[in-house]
Parts: sequence; structure tokens; C-alpha cells
Amino acid sequence: MKARGWDAVDVVFVTGDAYIDHPSFAMAILHRVLERAGFRVAILSQPAWKSCEPWRQFGCPRLFFAVSAGNMDSLINHYTANKKVRNDDAYSPGGRIGLRPDRATLVYCQRAREAFPGVPIIAGGVEASLRRLAHYDYWSDSVKRSIVLDSKSDLLVYGMGEKNIVEIAQRFAAGQTLRDLRDLRGIAYALGAKESEELRTRTNAEHERQTAGHRQSEIEASVPIELPTYEQVRADKGLFAEATRIIHTNTNPFNAATLIQFHDRQAVVQTPPALPLTQDEIDSIYDLPYTRRPHPSYTEPIPAHEMIKDSITLMRGCFGGCTFCSITAHQGRIIQSRSQESVLKEAVKLAADPEFKGIVSDVGGATANMFTMRCTRPEVEAKCKRLSCVHPTICKLLGTEHAPLIELMKKIRNVEGIRKVFVSSGIRMDLAQLSPEYVRELAEHHTGGRLKVAPEHTSPRVLEMMKKPSIDNFGQFAQQFQEASAEAGKPRQQIVPYFIASHPGSDLHDMIDLAVYLKRNGYRPDQVQDFIPAPFDIATCMYYTGIDPFTKKEVQVAKGMRNRKMQRALMQFFKPENYFEVREALIEADRGDLIGGCEGLITSNPPKEAIEARRRQANRAVQGEGDDDHYHTVANPAKGEVPGERGAGPVKPTGYRPGRKSQKRRQGKRGTRE
Repeated sequence: MKARGWDAVDVVFVTGDAYIDHPSFAMAILHRVLERAGFRVAILSQPAWKSCEPWRQFGCPRLFFAVSAGNMDSLINHYTANKKVRNDDAYSPGGRIGLRPDRATLVYCQRAREAFPGVPIIAGGVEASLRRLAHYDYWSDSVKRSIVLDSKSDLLVYGMGEKNIVEIAQRFAAGQTLRDLRDLRGIAYALGAKESEELRTRTNAEHERQTAGHRQSEIEASVPIELPTYEQVRADKGLFAEATRIIHTNTNPFNAATLIQFHDRQAVVQTPPALPLTQDEIDSIYDLPYTRRPHPSYTEPIPAHEMIKDSITLMRGCFGGCTFCSITAHQGRIIQSRSQESVLKEAVKLAADPEFKGIVSDVGGATANMFTMRCTRPEVEAKCKRLSCVHPTICKLLGTEHAPLIELMKKIRNVEGIRKVFVSSGIRMDLAQLSPEYVRELAEHHTGGRLKVAPEHTSPRVLEMMKKPSIDNFGQFAQQFQEASAEAGKPRQQIVPYFIASHPGSDLHDMIDLAVYLKRNGYRPDQVQDFIPAPFDIATCMYYTGIDPFTKKEVQVAKGMRNRKMQRALMQFFKPENYFEVREALIEADRGDLIGGCEGLITSNPPKEAIEARRRQANRAVQGEGDDDHYHTVANPAKGEVPGERGAGPVKPTGYRPGRKSQKRRQGKRGTRE
């Protein structure tokens, strides 16, 4: 502020992430678009939240506070699927933990209100987007109210917020009030009791007026829909499932209705999603002068930056509609692609960077190969309620041409100063198979020895619940890729498949079949993904209710830690430390035929390494470090509890096991921090 001669700022952004001026990070984009619009912006990054003093360091913002927990939901950032504290935070300097609170949006909004009462507070980001209405919270195992009410924010912007944040700033600067902003798309806000009752009366009257002579779909598109109330979805899992169905069938911005959900006497109103950006609009965002570096005050590397610093984003959105994924709920299902000119301009700038080593780590987006793909019939797209354009089959109206992407990839790798261009974003295999040329290009020029793909499971029933193609699709793609690799003179290139354990619908028999598939095909996964019920996802509704919200059929769910551990172990049946869990699972599922013999998953007798691993685990348990066998519950700061695990004291930046021998050494090296 001093260097720029500012006596005040217009907007103060509060974020749970370290500040990185790179277009892969929301704070950088939002800051840059506001700056371009002529506003003075300050970034309050990872503030010490135990007092409101850091919120006062820039003075009172002239327009508003903008609050985000960061690029991830703060609880997913802090805790594993087994509710254990993670040992690192990819969005913090040095990967240190403890630099943001649990439920960071709530805490940051409360501190902003305390610092400057009366200044508007706008909440946004992934955490706010996925909690904008009543939702299931895995970490407290309860249904929570809309975060608008719990954070006491004045307005919530959900989804990608560049256009909204600029318009909000411009309207405030022009003298408009919060009430004037209610016509914006992609927002949620709360009404007082009196206004809420008036809204209910108007909505009911309008619905009754339009009922005669109209189909229900037409009514829903033109009249606000009242969801089951918070009290109803908390008490009745069937109504929770019904609310989920309505919410997810109103995600197409061209036909979504305004949604209303009452929490006691207060209504939370969600307007339809923001319209997708045009190519010129998305180009103008990515053409801004990002430095692509962390703030110079940081002295330690930030893992997330190290991973993406040399990547290039081609597009936004995903029409896959996977039930366990939050990308569609946040970025939308309509693909928004940059122009080739904009992408190549960024590639030239990257190649000219003195620190660039000549390798572009990734070109893609939420999915690597959806560039420029969209419905070929705009009039149909405007009416479509389908949640996935590729499941159960690829829609015949979907444009699936890979030629623009192939042409762009060729041009990027021919930019002077660029030696290699890799694709690290996930490949949508069913789409890739439609273009043998794309698979050949991928194998010959854009794979660094290992290509990561995500078939997710082998069970047809589970894959149906995930909205993923059959495992045969993966086998066909793997063969196609291996043949293309051999033709390119790279026969040793490998496919690395990712699978999910404990997804709703998956039981021990399904996981055993998956383990047998892995063994027969020679796959040994290095990493295992445990299903985490993220707020708002369809799969999370299945996990909580045991009901498929669209078919209303019962869904088998693995909730106990014992069952989840066995499912995870089966995916890495070849590891000696998993021997006893795998054996227990096989016996419980009456699959003793897979113990011993050439076709078995494990040997008849435990290997020496398995016995030693069990002994080490028992010793850790005796010493109070046996975290593998204990269920950890997460404290609720709103009730005055210390953030972190109940009974574990405050979260410390040295990692999950505070009693380990290296604790003092680490504190001495890094110091402690609140």
C-alpha cells in the first residue's frame, strides 16, 4: 500500500492458502480481475485467526471483505478419510499444517465482522460453494445448516466467481446495497423471518397460478422451488435424498430454477448458476499479467505451486457428472475453452521465464481431453436436465472432436524453448477411444513413461452409482494406448490406474473381485484413494442416507472403520503389512479359495514382513501411537471445542504424532506458530 501510494483499499481478500500469483489459484485470478477493473485489492493470506487484529492491518476496506477457505474444503485439507490429521498441507509454505482453522470460512467471516462491524462480507470458494445449502458433514456425522447462516456472511458467491466479484465491487462503488445484489446469478443469501414468510407466500401463489396448463418441468424452470426444510432433511433421510435430487437437477444455468430452503423461520435463497464464460471472457482472465510465483515473503517452497507452476490451463468445467466428484458442482458441466491464441501466448511467456526448464508439466483442466467439446445443439442444451453427457452412454449430440486439442498440443510443443509437453490431467478414456490419433499423439509425445487414468472400480453396480463406464472400457483403452506406445518406440510406457475403496455400493465381495482383477492384469497401485464424503456430492448423499437420490433404491454403504480398512487393504493385497487385513476380509467373505495357491491373493502362511509389521503396530499402540486402530472424532469449534481431534489438544504444525521422537528437533528447526 505504501509503495503504491494507497491510503486505503477497496477489497480485502482473506484466504486459507499461501498467496501464489498463478492462474491455477482462485485468489490470484480474482485479485487480478478486480485490479484490472480499477479496484485496490489487498490479500490477507493464512492470517493468525485467534484474534481479529490481522483483519485490521490494511485498515477498513471501502467496499467489502471477500472470504475463502482456499482451494480446498478446510476439513478435507486437514483430515484423511479415516478422520486422522494429515501430516502436510500442499497449499502452505513448507507443506506445514496448522496455518488455517477447521471450517475456515466460518472463522474468517466472524473475525472480519469483529474487526469492522458493518462492512459487507462476501463468502466464496470451494468450501462455501459446497456448503451453500443444508448438507451432510462427514466429520461431525451430522446435517449442517447452510454456511450462509453459520458464517453470518452477507452474501455467498458459488462456483467460479470472476464476473460476480467485479460486478459486486462495481455496484457497491456505485452506491448499491446488498439488497440490490439479489438479482445476480450464482449467489446465495439469507432472508430475515418477515421477508422469508413474504417470499413463501409469493412463491406459493405463483406456483398455483402457473400450475394450470403447464408441465411440471416448465413450472420448475420459471418459478422458485422450495426444497425440504433444514429441519426436515435433518430428521428424514428420504427427504435429504429428495433435496439432493432437486439441487442437482437444477445445475444447468440455462434452465435451473431459484431454490429456496427454510431453516426454521429463515429462508436461504440460491439463484441459478452463473452463465458460462464466453471464449473472449475466459481469454481475458488468463491473459492477465500473473507472475506465476508465490509472494516473495515466503522462504519455503509451497508444494501445490511446485506441482503446477509449469502447467497451462486450457478449459474449465466437466460434463462427466461423476457422483463422487465436486468439479461439476463448482466449475459447472459446460466446457469453457480458451482460444489457441491465448494458450500459445501463455506458452511463449512460460518458455521465456529464466526459471523454466523446458518441460510443461500439464496441459488440460478438470479433464485433459474435453477441450472445445460441447453440445452441438444449443437449443437442446438450454433444456437438458441430464447430469452427465457421457453416462450411461455418450450423448449423440455431444461434440467429441479431438482435432482442435491435437492441433493445439502440436503448436505448444513447437514453441521455442519448450522441450516436452506432458498431460497430467485425467484422461476421459471413453472419449479418447473415439480418436485413435489423439491416443497416438498422447503415447508418442505427451506421456512421461506413466499415464494416469481412473477406472475407479470393476463392479458394474458400483460403476453405475459412480456414473463411470464399465471396466471393459478401461481394458480397451489400455490396449489401445500400449499398441500406440509400441508404435512410437516406447513399449515400456505404463498405464497407472486409480481406484476408489469404500465407495457407496461397494462391499467386500466387490473389492475382492477388484483385487483379483488387479492381480490378473499385473497392476500394483502405489496409492489408494479412500472415498471421502465431500459436502454436496451425490455419492455423499448415498453414503449418509443409504439411498440413491435418483432411483430411490437402497445402497449398501461401508461406514465402519474395520470394513473400510479391509477394503483399502484389498487394493494393495500384495503389501506384507496388509496381509492380516486381507486374510480377515477373505475369510469373512467366504473366499478362502484366494488364500494360498497360484491363484490366491495371499499365501497360506504370513510372510515374515507381515509378522514384523504387526509387531511394530502393536508396539506403537502400547506407546500410544497406534493411530491405525483408533477412530478419531473431529472437534466442533462452534461449540467452544479446540480445533482438531477431540482429546488430542490443539493441532500442532509438526504432524499427526505429537509424541514422536522427532518433535523437539522439528520445533527447534522450524519454530512454533499459532
